[in-house]
Amino acid sequence: MKRRGFIKASSYLAISSLVAANSTVSAKDKKNSKPLILGVFPRRNTKLTFRLFMPLANYLSTALNRDVKLVTTKNFQQFWQGVKTQRYDIVHFNQYHYIISKQLYNYQVILKNEEFGSSTIAGAIFVRKDSKINNIEELKNKTILFGGGKMAMQSYIAAKWLLQQGGLNNGDYIEKFAINPPNAIISTYNRQADAAGAGDLILQLDSVNKQIDASKLKSLASTEQLAQLPWAIKGSIDKPLKHKVQTLLSNLHESEAGKSLLTSARLSSLKPATDSDYEQHRKIITDVYGEDYGISRFR
Repeated sequence: MKRRGFIKASSYLAISSLVAANSTVSAKDKKNSKPLILGVFPRRNTKLTFRLFMPLANYLSTALNRDVKLVTTKNFQQFWQGVKTQRYDIVHFNQYHYIISKQLYNYQVILKNEEFGSSTIAGAIFVRKDSKINNIEELKNKTILFGGGKMAMQSYIAAKWLLQQGGLNNGDYIEKFAINPPNAIISTYNRQADAAGAGDLILQLDSVNKQIDASKLKSLASTEQLAQLPWAIKGSIDKPLKHKVQTLLSNLHESEAGKSLLTSARLSSLKPATDSDYEQHRKIITDVYGEDYGISRFR
């Protein structure tokens, strides 16, 4: 059997065994004509995002006995339009997206990622080890690359906060953007920028390690550990469905079949989350964007 066929067959078997173990669908839950839209933000490129998360979307569709359509976008700006129009019934996005979407559109957090065994992540600024840059002050007048745009939590907002803490403000450095955080890191490695903002786990990502020698980069500064990337559900979704989605996904790590789906999505688990998990993010956002969290910019 070819490898692609083996992957598809393995995913099908994993989904089938999981559904059998979690079969709680009642007659009134039978096939709904309107699909649930699962939106996943463009942390990675479109092709890779679909490959990583399609098995999970298929599992939800089968377990809920309802079509679940996976969607993503090429960039953060397009993705946010989907949030603004409340296109996504279930959505995986960054911490800033969640905080704003809760305030404006009543999205409710239900889960957070666990990656590499940790349900926390820090914002960080990376430089090449041979750059001779050893502190934030030495980034003055340097080019800093931020991945994903001004709504990116780790690679922009947290990185800007770190620069502020180190005494650098807007205008003290050259601000440029990459389409996503991995591209910012790769470009910095290739000397197209002096530094890059990203999450502290980024050097562990396969999509980065396949293209660069991550050992040649170092973290110049990082925030404290903060709650990982959230998953939320539209406020208009009824509580039984909200609870069912949360339970199905948070229990994946309890079976080998579920672990296979998590591995496909490059997760070690999905943990239940509450709004209070993101209070520290709100403090950082306020320092960078002000008391309105920058809503006037992105509404």
